[in-house]
Amino acid sequence: MRPNTLAEVVESIAGGAPQDVVLAEFVDRFDLAKTDDERYSSIDREPKLTGNDRLDALVAAVAEYLVKQRRLDRVPSLAGNPARRLANPWFTADSPSPAMREYLTYASPGEFASRNIFTDERPLQRARGPTLSRHRRS
Repeated sequence: MRPNTLAEVVESIAGGAPQDVVLAEFVDRFDLAKTDDERYSSIDREPKLTGNDRLDALVAAVAEYLVKQRRLDRVPSLAGNPARRLANPWFTADSPSPAMREYLTYASPGEFASRNIFTDERPLQRARGPTLSRHRRS
C-alpha cells in the first residue's frame, strides 16, 4: 500500500520497506493529489525521529523541496527542526569520486544542501513527472 503521508513513509521504512521505493511511491501520491491542501496535509504531520540521522534529515529535505517545487503556501514545521540536519556531509551517489562530490555539492538543491545532503539537481524526479500547469493552486 502506498504511503499517504511522510509520517507513513517513515513508518514503512522503519518497518523494513525499501527507502527508495517508499519515497518514490509517496512522491507519486503527492503529485496525484487533487488540491494543494491535500498535498500539504500529506507532509504537515512531523514523522517521529528514527535515530537514522540520514533518514531524519532526508524527510525534512523532501518536505521542504516538495513545498517549494509545487509552490505551496507554507513550509511544514519539521523543516526547521535542528535534529533534521546532518553533522557530516552525505553524498547520495555510491562511492562518489572527487569530481562527483564537487558536482553534487554544486548541483544539490538548497533544501538538501542546507541539511548537509548532497544529491543531483532534481532529486525527486520521476519518469511520470508533473507538468507545471498541473500544480497551479487549486
